[in-house]
Amino acid sequence: MRVKEGNKELDIKEAAIRVFAESGFHKAKIAKIAELANVAAGSVYLYYKNKEDILDRIFLDLWKELYENTKAIAERSDINPVEKIEYFVDSFFNVFNQKPEMALVFVHEQNQFVKKPSEGLIYYDKFLAQGEFIISQGIETEDFSKNISVKVLRYFILGGVRFVLEHWAKAPDDYTLVAIRENLKAFLTKGLSS
Repeated sequence: MRVKEGNKELDIKEAAIRVFAESGFHKAKIAKIAELANVAAGSVYLYYKNKEDILDRIFLDLWKELYENTKAIAERSDINPVEKIEYFVDSFFNVFNQKPEMALVFVHEQNQFVKKPSEGLIYYDKFLAQGEFIISQGIETEDFSKNISVKVLRYFILGGVRFVLEHWAKAPDDYTLVAIRENLKAFLTKGLSS
């Protein structure tokens, strides 16, 4: 078996994020990903089975990182649920601040990702469960209204974030990710208050 050298796997994944953001998953070509990663097209297949495998890995890494961050926030005992929600939002947006192209991939390809079982989907569900846990903590401590439906809120927030990220990704000069983040934190902390 051939030994993998350097960061080619990461280079391919990062190139795929750019290509998926520019062209969309369905129009993306392995040859273009390889070109941007500065590897031969055949080298891509040493690391990934196909472009679906690359997309799965992108989302696995995204949701695993977000789950681990959110779990750490949820488990903190030194901050209250309102602060946890603020950290939760910050953690989510930090991913897209560091990689704006990832916002486009998230917006356009997330629906495809959730349609089929994958390891990344497990982390996606765990991420959402941690968010629910934080909301439930706030309801229990009476920081948040007991009339909140945690399940409805889960999908409302995720859908709203996807929508606003899509608009930001298409016209980033209209408003910044920082403005979106701060508005979402204000909306959530004020809107959830009991």
